Amino acid sequence: MELADKSIVVTGGAGFLGKHVVNALRRRGCERIGVPRSKDYDLRKEAHIVRMLDDFRPDVVIHLAAVVGGIGANEKNPGSFFYDNLVMGAHLIEHSRLKGVHKFVAIGTICSYPKFAPVPFREADLWNGYPEETNAPYGLAKKMMLVQSQAYRKQYGFNSIYLLPVNLYGPGDNFDLETSHVIPAIIRKCEEARKRGDASIRLWGDGTPTREFLYVEDAAEGIVRAAESYDGEAPVNIGSGHELSIRELADAIRELTGYRGTIVWDAERPNGQPRRRLDVSLAKEAFGFEAGTDIETGLKRTIEWYRGNDS
Repeated sequence: MELADKSIVVTGGAGFLGKHVVNALRRRGCERIGVPRSKDYDLRKEAHIVRMLDDFRPDVVIHLAAVVGGIGANEKNPGSFFYDNLVMGAHLIEHSRLKGVHKFVAIGTICSYPKFAPVPFREADLWNGYPEETNAPYGLAKKMMLVQSQAYRKQYGFNSIYLLPVNLYGPGDNFDLETSHVIPAIIRKCEEARKRGDASIRLWGDGTPTREFLYVEDAAEGIVRAAESYDGEAPVNIGSGHELSIRELADAIRELTGYRGTIVWDAERPNGQPRRRLDVSLAKEAFGFEAGTDIETGLKRTIEWYRGNDS
């Protein structure tokens, strides 16, 4: 699909990932990009979705909007995380079909994978078990877009694809300690402790879980490439294919921020899923995507951004 001449709606387009997706579209010459704002369109409400689609008249919908957070936020809000994400996806796909949208790009989550899925996670293993408990409601709500996409493809011939990005990070991330993910949380804790001269910082868990991280600009490129070139029914992982432990990550951030204190691990707090690493071969095969930013480079850029925007 040639995107430059299409009308494209990017839900969540003003958010962390969304801004980078919009920039990637603009680099391809796209001019008709709609970014619905929550103050104008509450995408949890069906009538607002209908009005949004009528206002923007998109050929393509890239659905990034989500109610999301780290382990703590998932523990506190399982009901709202489930409901809000479920209804957004269900109504958006249904009304996009009814309005004649040519292509729907549904963005899922790595949290949908089973807690003890074989590593690396392969798309074929997506249904072989229940997700990790702390984020299962969110992960399952987002996974329903895959079910709906495949069902609509079969019954209506609706072209809806489903992508599974791994943990994202980068400039513009959420650094609120109540809702942030692990990389921005550790960066903020190290920076604040360094400025105050604190002897130690406290982090959740025991540091042994492993995670895979994808720089946000790479993720945006993968999503736009899929919008251009992938029309399959199978879900596709979007990641870097590289895994490191939370302890290794924390040590790297401590070094890069120049914090000289110690890290105290709070083993009473949950670890989350034991391991996460994706098999990213399908993305390369199907639409030529490979991540281009290594973790050290990405962390340096993220720390620099935080220092320039810490108010």
